[in-house]
Parts: sequence; structure tokens; C-alpha cells
Amino acid sequence: MLNFLSRPMVRLIDRYLPDPFVFVLVLTLIAGLAAVLTQGTGPLEVVTIWGDGFWSLLTFSMQMLLVLVTGYMMASTPLVRRGLTALASLANSAGGAILLVSFVSLAASWINWGFGLVVGALFARELARTIRVDYRLLVASAYSGFIVWHGGLAGSIPLSIATDGHPFTDITGVIPTSQTIFSVYNLVIVAALFIAIPLVNRAMLPREDEAVYIDPALLEDSTPEKSGVSTPADRIENSFVLSLLIGAAGAAWLIQYFAAGNGLSLNVINFLFLTVATILHGSPRNLLNALTDAVKGGAGIVIQFPFYAGIMAIMVQSGLAASISEALVGLASATSLPFWSFISAGIVNFFVPSGGGQWAVQAPVILPAAEALRADIARTAMAVAWGDAWTNMVQPFWALPILGIAGLRAKDIMGFCVVHLLLSGLIIAAGLVFI
Repeated sequence: MLNFLSRPMVRLIDRYLPDPFVFVLVLTLIAGLAAVLTQGTGPLEVVTIWGDGFWSLLTFSMQMLLVLVTGYMMASTPLVRRGLTALASLANSAGGAILLVSFVSLAASWINWGFGLVVGALFARELARTIRVDYRLLVASAYSGFIVWHGGLAGSIPLSIATDGHPFTDITGVIPTSQTIFSVYNLVIVAALFIAIPLVNRAMLPREDEAVYIDPALLEDSTPEKSGVSTPADRIENSFVLSLLIGAAGAAWLIQYFAAGNGLSLNVINFLFLTVATILHGSPRNLLNALTDAVKGGAGIVIQFPFYAGIMAIMVQSGLAASISEALVGLASATSLPFWSFISAGIVNFFVPSGGGQWAVQAPVILPAAEALRADIARTAMAVAWGDAWTNMVQPFWALPILGIAGLRAKDIMGFCVVHLLLSGLIIAAGLVFI
């Protein structure tokens, strides 16, 4: 049945979904027009808001680009490559490869979303080198594990409200993670997705005549030929000692950082990947050769993230995001508020694809409503978190790093991801309302 559902979805998306850059341009126009028509914001004011906010995600854009680049460089080292190959050897069929990459991606994303994106993509590439399997579904399976991140250890909303002095302390107080990440309903949702997602991916495996395979040779990293010239500059560039000293300094910092009880963040993940890559590549020249391959997939991040920053500015400053939330929350009762918060977060996520940014927009609407209705505030907050994670399945923003590593287009995987959007939406909504 799922294969019957996924086939037309794949064809439909392949035919009508434009490049993610075109998608973000269309979203920009929709957000601007909606702000003018529904919020009374003047066209010139909308343009001003958009332009002023255009560069507000520069730091985050660089972090995401480095997630792609440093992760790729680390995976291209001989030692890590052998480890991925050994793990990939556990799969001996196309179905086994789909199940394995799904589990690995889910587990890595539950630990940390940035870690999950990179590990899933790199493992999918490694599996494609050894197993004959539909490459589109393999990469889509790696991306599908990303859906659990906001219910995991690095969920930005549950971690925010568990922090003393967070912006909404006067409404919620400090809500411990025992009521959010480690609550019964959240753990049941996560467990259900850990079971359903791999099985759904396996069930969507195309027939032989419809499968799309990739030549394993195309997944090999290019290695420039070594020059026979041995100048002082060449010797420095190929110095193992230089890489070892810098790598040792990075390792020392990481040890003291984790020893102090700190957790993973984007900057720490990138630092970790870069440190490992520096040591294991053995020389600056080898590291730079890996960098040459790594940066090829980063173009989408560089050009698209500023447009999303502009969209976010329009949504927030015009009041459009708050209006969407208010309209849906207005339909809610104490029991149904988590459901409507989940739906509203899923819609807002198309225009504000950032967990922290979305919480800043929706919390001032959602939390007073929960307080007035005497609804479960912790559950309502997690509903916003899950809504943000849910529609990421069809939001190209977060798929860009994994697509860059895999060398695919958004339309190659989104048909499969639509199926996950439909089925995971049912699982998450049921968990939020009935458990």
C-alpha cells in the first residue's frame, strides 16, 4: 500500500517541485503579499523589513555550511571510511540498507540534529557504494530520521524552557526535561517513530524497473595527483607534525569542554569534526584536498539561507506568524490545544524554519492560551516543537546539507518524504492528544 502511495507522490514531486531556490523565492512573495493583505503592512514597509532582515542568519548559515564541509572532510579520512564500510557491511540487501540507514539516522538525530544530518548523509553514500539500492530512497531514508530531533536530547524548545531565566519564565516557570523530552507521551512518540519510519521506508522500496541507481564510482572522492616537486612549501603542506599539533590542541579543548559537563551544539560539532579530520588526514594538504570535494554541495546553503532570513523577518515583524497561531489556537479547548499548536507550528515552519525562531514567534500566543485554558503547558510547548520537526519533511531548508553531501536535488527525495509527513503527522498528533 505504501509503495502504491509513494509512486505517484514521487512522480508528482519530480514533475512539479521546483529547485529549492525557486521555492524560497515563491515563499518570499507569498509572505510579503500575505503581510500586505492580512496585516495592513505597506508594500514599502514589507520590502524594508525583508531587506533589513536579509543578513540576520549569516552566523547560522556559516554554521550549517561548516556542518556539511567538516562532516564531509571527517568522513573522507581513511579510518572513518573504514568504519563506515564496516557498519555498511551489516546490510546485505537493498531492504537491509534502507532499514539500517533509517535506524542510524534516527539515533544520531535524537542525540543531536546537526550530527544526525551529517551522519545520515555520509552513511547513505557509503551504503550506496556497496549495495545496489534506489539512491533516492536511501537518501530520503537518511533524511527521514531527522524528524525526531526536537523530541530528542538537543530539542531547542524543551531545553529553552528548562533553563532558569528563559524569556517566558513568568508564564511557565522552569519546566524540567522530565515533563518534556523524557515524559511518557514524548518517549512513546519517539519510540513509535523509531519503529514506523524504518518500516515505512522499507515498504516504499521501488520495483526494479522503477528504481534509480547510482554508479558507485561517482561517490568516490577525487584525489589530486601528487606533484613530484619537493620544495620547502611542499614539505610544510604535507607535514604530519603540523596537523598533529593543531589536532592535539583541538582535542585538549574538547576534553576539557565535555569534562565540564557541557553538551553538543553546532559549533562544538563542527569543532569536533574539524579536529578529527585534521588529525586523521595526516597533513594540511590532504585536508585541503578533501575540502575541495566538500564545498561542492554548499551552494544551496550560501544563496538560500539569506532569503529565509528575510522571510522570517516579514513573518515576525508584520505579525503574520502570530496571526496564524492566534487563528488556530482560537479553535482550541484545554484538551485540543496541543493538537492545534502542533498544526499551527507545522504551518509557520514553512516560513520560519528555525526551532528557536519559531518558539520566539509562537510562545507569546501559545503560552497565554494554555494558561487561560488551564491546558498542559509542557505538552503544549512540545506540540510546537513537534510541529516544527514535522513539516521539515517537506521543507527544503533543512534538507540542503544532506542533499549537498549526497549530490541530489530536493525533488529526488521529497516524494518519499511526503509519505512520512502524512503518516508521522498521525502518530505525533495521536501521541500529543491521547497519551
